[in-house]
Formats: sequence, structure tokens, C-alpha cells
Amino acid sequence: MSAILRVCQMMGIFASENPGLKIHLFSFLFTFSSLALFCSAASSITQGQPLRDGDTLIYDGFELGFFSPKNSSSRYVGIWYYNISEPSVIWVANRERPIFDKAGILKIGSDGNVVVLDGNNTAVWSSNVSASSNSTAILNDEGNLVLSSSGDTSKEYWQSFGDPTNTFLPGMKVEVNSAKGENRFLTSWKSENDPSPGAYSMGVDPRGSPQIVIWEGSNRRWRSGHWNKQLFIGVPNMPTTYSYGFKLSDENENESGSMYFTYTPWNASDKLRFQIRCDGYEEQLRWVGDKNQWEVIQSQPNKSNDCELYNRCGKFGVCSASHGSGSECSCMHGFQPTDWDQWIRRNWSDGCSRKTLLQCQRNRTIGTEENDEEDGFVGLRCAKLPDFADLVVPGSDENCEEICLKNCDCTAYAFVQGIGCMIWTEDLLDVQKFTKGGNTLNIRLAHSDLGGKKKLSTPVIIVISVAGALFLVIFMLLLWRFKAKLKVLPTTSSISWLRNNDPPMLNASKSNEFSTDVSGSIDLFAEGNQVNGSELPLFNFTCVAAATNNFSEENKLGNGGFGTVYKVNLYDEPVCKY
Repeated sequence: MSAILRVCQMMGIFASENPGLKIHLFSFLFTFSSLALFCSAASSITQGQPLRDGDTLIYDGFELGFFSPKNSSSRYVGIWYYNISEPSVIWVANRERPIFDKAGILKIGSDGNVVVLDGNNTAVWSSNVSASSNSTAILNDEGNLVLSSSGDTSKEYWQSFGDPTNTFLPGMKVEVNSAKGENRFLTSWKSENDPSPGAYSMGVDPRGSPQIVIWEGSNRRWRSGHWNKQLFIGVPNMPTTYSYGFKLSDENENESGSMYFTYTPWNASDKLRFQIRCDGYEEQLRWVGDKNQWEVIQSQPNKSNDCELYNRCGKFGVCSASHGSGSECSCMHGFQPTDWDQWIRRNWSDGCSRKTLLQCQRNRTIGTEENDEEDGFVGLRCAKLPDFADLVVPGSDENCEEICLKNCDCTAYAFVQGIGCMIWTEDLLDVQKFTKGGNTLNIRLAHSDLGGKKKLSTPVIIVISVAGALFLVIFMLLLWRFKAKLKVLPTTSSISWLRNNDPPMLNASKSNEFSTDVSGSIDLFAEGNQVNGSELPLFNFTCVAAATNNFSEENKLGNGGFGTVYKVNLYDEPVCKY
């Protein structure tokens, strides 16, 4: 109406200067105002202007009215995409109470609520909020039906985005509030022909770091893994359009103090929607105009991977995708199948049990042992982290392990960028092994079950690495100095020695001539000629016999790989002189 007033002011100026324009002016204003009222009526419902079955509201790609599902004569009030071959209903009002004829009405009730009435004037659905009697329901360009004050449209009483059925659209907000617990935001249709609430629901579990969950009744069917401020870490292969379109608002951004998940597509012109199907699968779909159909961008759980199904391998089990059999289960290091017979039969529901109690668990049952070694950790890489994590704030990679060790109930920990230190104090559930991506899960084990795989802290690793490198440098230096003192004996001399019947003799009576000190020298004397080399000294048979007292048992040390070993007793006998 403000636009009409501005037009009136402008036209009034021209009319005052040219009275002949007055007739044309009033004719224009009448037509313009009538068009404005028509447009308003086409996208809103006000007091005294109900929407009857057969009529619809249309606004910018969305349509509201009465419809019947395929193969059904029941009538429902809903919102769907306008002017596409597969309109796809995105919201249903009276999903639990259909109307069985075409006498239904959608109107603003006397209390200001939006209501659906059947042919008997009985309310089968209501927005059921405290609203002004002077209210208006407007369909906006996001596909959201908003109930607000007629005098102040910014004052909203209710909106369909806050009361969704099975579909999540860009522009919707999913509340994340740990105080309120799980938020089951969407509920599937019962069947493709029945929009009444089905067996599956989808929403957010805010515990630790929030994650998307699909429930079947009260049981979990699938979960996305935790949000690291960029993506859900339990779906490493998630398409970019799915992961990076989500944003978790800061709680300081909202007056209520709550946080919300929102989704914004890369291309604002794309028609995108998420839905929880009646068979329990979540899908993201995009309308492809060239193909005139909805394209499935991604679907969860992955139908080709049984590991996507919640807790496939039971507590402390790890699921790995297998192309041949769908999935394979194994126990975490330090654990074994709880029921071997069922495990062999590929019934993994009972999961795995710990081989050895943790240190603090043993102390509780059998008392403290002074020499009892403390627990350690074994890392499982590329893992979908377990469900039901607790977030430790503050927490760093260095003290996360210490925090877990101080808590006897802590079974594992992980440090994730964008989240922080996460610990688990319950059974480890729904763990999957990825071929790439994922995170490292540090599993707490008794010392005897570490198997040489105890996770060392960063300072210890640094000390060991430095000490090892220093030892290697010293060893190489000593080896270099030793070789520098020895000159290799010429090959021809060595051959000539071996050809002699009586090999060269060594006078070892002088300690300075047979020194093993690597800092000194080794002087060899062969048949009266001094030689320097790295070859072993050679003695003739007579010298050896004399040194071992004719190979007596008294000088026998034992049997080696090449024969009997005797003690090397060298005296300054003439037979050994040069």
C-alpha cells in the first residue's frame, strides 16, 4: 500500500498541473489497487477470505491447496512445488486427519489460528498458537506459510517451517539445544500414498558435537557423525553440496541462546530439498529442468554398504565394507567376540568383550597391586568415531589422554580439529573403518593387551627419537675412526698367505701390538713383516696347538656353528715368534 501512496503523490502533482489527466489518473489508480489486492489475495488468507477445496494460493514457485496422494481419494491441505511435472508435496497440514470429500476449507479462525475444516465444519487441524484475531497467513517465496499480524507482518505467531512433515528446505532452522535433548525434526510418511506419520524420523542429537540421526521408532538407524564446523565427520565421502551448505549458528547470534542448523545451496536458483522417505532413507534431491525430473544427489544410509546401518557390529566391534559380502566385522584390539558361536554365524549383534580388565577395574575387584602397570592406548585410524561422545572443554591433544586416564569410566578418546577433545565413558558403538578419511580413535586397554602398541605421549616420542639419533651418530663416528686406523691388506698378499702351507704367525705377547682400543692401532706381524689391514690375524697350526695345550678339554669353551671353540692363551713361545 505504501507503493500505491507514493504513486498517488506523484500522479497528484501532474494532475494539479493538467486537470485533463484526472480521469486517467483515477482509472489508473483503480486498476493498480485492484491488481495489488488480487496479488495479495492470491498468496494470503485473511479473515473472511477462506480457501476452499479447488482453489489454491500461488507464490513464486510454490502452491498451497487441497490435494490427494496417488491412489487415494483422501483430501489434505499441503504445499508443493508449482509448475513442475513432479510437484512433490513438501508440507501437509492435516496429515493425521484426512477429509473424505471435497467440502474442506482452510481459513483463519476466530482465535486467529489457521484451521482446516471438513464439510461438517469440524476442525481437523489447527496451528494452535496464541495469535491475534486480526491475523493473516501468507505463503512466501521459500515455500513457508507464515501466520502473522495483519497490521505488523514482522510479528510472527506460527510458520509451517517450524512444524514440518518429511521435508527440509533451504531457509528452515533446526534447533540444536542440549538442554532439550534430541530434536526429531522430520517424520516420514507412512507410505507413498499415506502422509500420516510413519515409522522413521530424522533430526539432531546435540550431545557432544551435534550430529544428524535417523530413528526407526525409538532405535537409531543411521547417524552422520559429529559436526566439525565444516562437515559431518562420519560421512567422509559426502558430496560438497550436502556438507558445505550447512551452517551451525553461534548461540550468541540468537536472542533465545539456542543454536540452529541452516542450509544454503551454492546456487540460490537451485530447487533443493531433503526428505526422509517412508522406507527410512534420507535423500537430497535437486530439480533438473533439462531432464524434467528430481535428481538424487546423495542418500543415507548407503544402500551398498551395510556398515552404514547403525551399530552393525555391536559394542566394541568395527565394521569394514566388503564388496563381496557387504560388510565384515572384527573386534577392536584387546577385545574378543562375546559369543563365538554367533560370531562365526555372522551374527554380530552381541559385539565384543574386553580380554583384560583395565587397571582401575582390577583395583576395584582384587585390590591395588604395587607392580601393576597402568593402562595405555591403541589407535584405530580412519574410523567413524563412536556414538555418545562427551566434549571436554577446554581440551587439547596433549591433555586429552591424561583426562581419559584419570577417569576410570573412560574407554576411549579422540582429538578432532574443529571439535576438540572427545571422550567416551560407555560402550563404543557404531564404529566403522573407512578406506580413507575419518579420525583416529584411541582405545584404552590394559597394559598386558597393548602388545607392544602402547601409545606413547609426544614428549616421550621426542626423547626416544633424539636418543636414537644421537646413538646412531656416535656409532657411525666410532666406526669411521676404526676403519680409518685399519688399512685393507692387498688381495694378492692375502692369496699368497692362503697358498702357504704354514700361514703367517702373530706375536701377540706384546699388549701394545694387539690392542682392541679403537682409538689406538692394531699392529700385525706376518712372518717377520709388519702389515696393517682389516683382515683377521692368521696363526699356524703349531702355534694354535701350543696356545690351546694341544686342544685340551681344560681350554674348551663349547661348540660353535663351525666346530669346537677353545680359549685364544698366547705366550711368548718360540713357535709363535716372528
